[in-house]
Amino acid sequence: MNRFPLPIQNNPLQTRDDLRRAFLQLTAPLQPYYSSGSARLMLGSTGTSYSGEVAGMEGFSRVLWGLVPLIAGGGDSPLWDTYMTGIANGTNPAHEEYWGAAGDYDQRSVEMAAFGLALSLIPEKLAGGLGQEGMERLAAWLAPINDHKLWDCNWLLFRVLVQMGFRKAGLPYDQELTASTLDEMERFYLGEGWYSDGIGGHSDYYVPFAIHYYGLLYAALMEDTDPDRARLYRERASLFAGQFIHWFADDGAALPYGRSLAYRFSQAAFWSALVFAGVEEPFSMGVMKGIILRHMRWWFAQPVFTPDGILTIGYAYPNLVMAENYNSPGSPYWAMKTFLLLALPEEHPFWTAEELPLPKLKRQFVQEPAHIVLYRQAEAPHVVAFNSGHPSSNEHTHTSAKYEKFAYSTCFGFSVPRAEWGLSQGAYDSMLALSEGDNLYRVKRRCEEISVRDGLVFARWKPWADVEVCTWIIPGVPWHVRIHRVAAGRALDGAEGGFALGIEGAGSGGVRPDSPQVAGNGLPAPVLQVQQQGHAVRAAYGRAASGVKLLYGEGQAELVNAQANTNVIVNRTVIPTVRVRFPAGAVTWLATAVYGEAFNGAASAGQWDLAPQVQAVNGELLVHLPGADSPEPALRLKLDSRLI
Repeated sequence: MNRFPLPIQNNPLQTRDDLRRAFLQLTAPLQPYYSSGSARLMLGSTGTSYSGEVAGMEGFSRVLWGLVPLIAGGGDSPLWDTYMTGIANGTNPAHEEYWGAAGDYDQRSVEMAAFGLALSLIPEKLAGGLGQEGMERLAAWLAPINDHKLWDCNWLLFRVLVQMGFRKAGLPYDQELTASTLDEMERFYLGEGWYSDGIGGHSDYYVPFAIHYYGLLYAALMEDTDPDRARLYRERASLFAGQFIHWFADDGAALPYGRSLAYRFSQAAFWSALVFAGVEEPFSMGVMKGIILRHMRWWFAQPVFTPDGILTIGYAYPNLVMAENYNSPGSPYWAMKTFLLLALPEEHPFWTAEELPLPKLKRQFVQEPAHIVLYRQAEAPHVVAFNSGHPSSNEHTHTSAKYEKFAYSTCFGFSVPRAEWGLSQGAYDSMLALSEGDNLYRVKRRCEEISVRDGLVFARWKPWADVEVCTWIIPGVPWHVRIHRVAAGRALDGAEGGFALGIEGAGSGGVRPDSPQVAGNGLPAPVLQVQQQGHAVRAAYGRAASGVKLLYGEGQAELVNAQANTNVIVNRTVIPTVRVRFPAGAVTWLATAVYGEAFNGAASAGQWDLAPQVQAVNGELLVHLPGADSPEPALRLKLDSRLI
C-alpha cells in the first residue's frame, strides 16, 4: 500500500495551475541530481549504448520539453537559473562539462531538438539568460547537425527543429536544407494520417509523439513562411487524430505497444501538440482535454516513481527488463513533451473548456496502415489491438514481443522474455512459441505475408526455413479466435499463450496497491481463482480474467507462471497456455479461443461460458461466434494438408 503518496499523486490535474504545479512537482526532486556545473542530470548508474556523460546531457535536455513551454506561458521554475548555467557550460569547449561535438548518428543530435524548441518559443528569455556570447556558443554547438548523418527515420526532424529555432531566434537559417529534409520525410507517409518510422519501419508511438508532434510544431511556428506545409501537417494530424483516439481506453490508459514505452505519458503528447497548433477537428477542445488529463491522471496513479519522486525506467512500474538499449536514467523525461500545453496563454479556450469523456467510438476499428484491428470492450475500459505483424524487423530490444504478438491490451499489457529457455522465462503471452524439443523457443519475428481485411487478420511466417505457419485471427473482446496451419519439416513443441494476468496488486487489471480491491485498506485482497478442464483453463484476479480453450487439434491447457518483471504492466503474472505437438513432415491445424475480460468491479464469471466454437465439416474448418446475427460461420477455411 502507498502510505506516503507523492505530491503529484494528489494533484487533481484539472486547471492550468494544476498542470503548472504538476511540472514543478515532477522536477523538484531532480534538483539534487544536477552536476556541479549544472550541465548534466545524473539520475542513476545504469548504462546505454552511449556514454554516461552523454546520458547525463540527455537527462538535462529532456526536462526542457516541459520547462520551455512553462516559461513561454509566463510561468517560472527554480530550475531556470540551473538551466542557464548548464547551457552556458555545456556548450563551452573550455569547460569541464562541455557536452562535446556531435558526430554521425549521435544521441546528442536527438537532444538538440529540445534546444530548437527553446530557440523557437523563448528566444528573448534565452538570450537574456545566456547573453550574446552564450547564444553564439549554443548556435555553434547546434549547427553541425546540418552536416552529420542521421538515422533515416524520425531523427531527420531533429535537424528541422534546430533550423526552425535558428529562424525564430534570428540566427542564420538554412531554408533549403529544411525544405529538402521535410521532402525526405514524405517517403514515410502511408495515408490516412499514418507514417512509418522510416522506410518499411513500424507505425507505433513514434508517429504521434515524434513525427506528428514535430510537424504540428512546424505548422504552428512556421506558418508565415511555409503555409502550404503548415496546412498539410494540420490536415494529416486531423486525419490521424480520428485514428489515434482508438488507442485510448475510457479510464485514460493508452495501448502498450511498440518500443520506447519508458516515455510513458508522452503517449498523449500528440494531443497537446494538436491543441497548440490550433487543430480542433475532428474532436472538440473538451474531448482532447479529457484525453490528456485522464491519461496523465492514469499515469500518476501508477508506481512509476522512486520514493523521492524520480521517474524510473519501465512502463507501469520500474522495469529494466523491457528497456531499450537507449534508455538512460534520464530518458523517461521525454514524457515532458505533453507539457507543451503550458505554452498556451491563460485565455486560451483549452483552459476554460469542459473536460469531456471519449465520444462514442466504434467497437471494432480497422487501421490497415498500422496492420492492426482495434476492439473496445463495452462494459469496462479495455482496448485490445489485434496485430498481423510486419514484413521487416529491426535490432531494437525485444522486437518480437513489442511488435509481433497477436494481441496487445490496455488491461493485460504484454510480456517480454527474460530468456528463450522455457515458457516461464519466455513469457509467451499472445504468441505461438515453437521449440525443437530442447525447451528453446522461437516466435514470430517477421512475416512473409500479412493482411488486415474486413476485420480479419492474417500472417504467414517462417520461424525456420522448413517450417511455415499461417495464422488467422478473428478479433473480439472478451473472446477472439486464432487458427494456425503449421507445415513442419521438423518435429516441434508448441505453446499458444493467452493474455498475461496480473497476480500482484500493482497493475492487476488496472488495480493499484492502495485501491479498494487490495488488502491494506480494511477490505480483503483478491484471490487468484483458477478453473482448469483439460482443454481449457481460466484464471481471474482483481478486476480481470484470462483464459484459453482448445477448439480444434490435440493439446492440453495449463497455467504458466511467468518469471517476475516480464510483463510491462504487472510485475507477476500467469499465462493461460495450450501445449501442443506438431509432428515432422506433416501439416497440423490448431484452433484456440482466447479470452481476456476486464471488469469494473471484482472479477466475475463474465462471458467465459460464451466461447466461440469450431467444427470440421466436409474438409473445412468452420468458426462460429457466440451471439452472431447469422447462422453462417464467421470464417471458413479448407483443411489443406499439403506440405509447402
